[in-house]
Amino acid sequence: MRKYCLLVALILPGAGWANEPIQPVEPVKVTNPEKVELGKMLFFEPRLSKSGAISCNSCHNLATGGVDNQVSSLGHKWKVGPINSPTVLNSSLNFVQFWDGRAKDLKEQAAGPIANPLEMAFTHNLAVETLHTLPGYRTRFSAVYGKDNFGIDEVTDAIAAFEETLVTPNAPFDRWLKGDSKALTAQQLKGYELFKAKGCTACHNGVAIGGNSYQKMGLVKSYKTDNPAQGRGAITGEKQFIGWFKVPTLRNIELTYPYFHDGAVWDLKEAVQIMADIQLGQRLTELEAEDMTAYLKSLTGEQPQIVLPQLPPSQPDTPKPEVKS
Repeated sequence: MRKYCLLVALILPGAGWANEPIQPVEPVKVTNPEKVELGKMLFFEPRLSKSGAISCNSCHNLATGGVDNQVSSLGHKWKVGPINSPTVLNSSLNFVQFWDGRAKDLKEQAAGPIANPLEMAFTHNLAVETLHTLPGYRTRFSAVYGKDNFGIDEVTDAIAAFEETLVTPNAPFDRWLKGDSKALTAQQLKGYELFKAKGCTACHNGVAIGGNSYQKMGLVKSYKTDNPAQGRGAITGEKQFIGWFKVPTLRNIELTYPYFHDGAVWDLKEAVQIMADIQLGQRLTELEAEDMTAYLKSLTGEQPQIVLPQLPPSQPDTPKPEVKS
């Protein structure tokens, strides 16, 4: 009977997909295009940083899966951050933001890097003052928010509105869930069955295939790393949560290397084998690892087609707010 059910699952795409542990990403519906366009401008705006050279896109590059493909991002004066930059794609599906969950939503997250001395190294007040010197921004903020005296609250709200549009629908696996029998290869289907059978869906489930819970890195076997990040424990102050991190999304995982919070692994198949070992206590055969990796590559969706915004020019007669070194 079990073999028959498995055969049905492999042959009939979309059969009861609503009851699957994973659901498809749906295309975004933009209700306020003016706010989204303003948020896009701010996402690419380097003048929100102290150096005038770093934007949100510097670490969350929309041309490379929403990441910078670095172990840890370079910030102000080439400082290296303590943790790998997670993808911004589908980040609206996360239940909290940052690896340690210290931001409750995208708006709160957007404020963090601007004032972080290892990242953009500015202050919120100076960033807002800089935008106020640019007539193009004053006009747009007035049109979107109905007031000239905008602040960091409006800045981060607009950035969050843009980031909410950065979803990646129509991945091959999503198309299979919806009934396209040719969307996946036989190997990818085998990989999905293994993904469920081995217990991966205990943490990687839902639309984002992750991003909806915390988990200890090294649940069954300890994970050895030199990375200083303590995860959720650093936020709550509770020792039992040191080493607990937000479970990352597996959407577009083939694009978002290197993997894990410390960026220690560059090869997806190796990452699969490590996670099966330390999180589930299972050793995958080479064939199992290859099949599961093939399945994960079916999770790459349509990438956002972004037309780079025309940023407002600086006014030659308007000095930038003074920044102390």
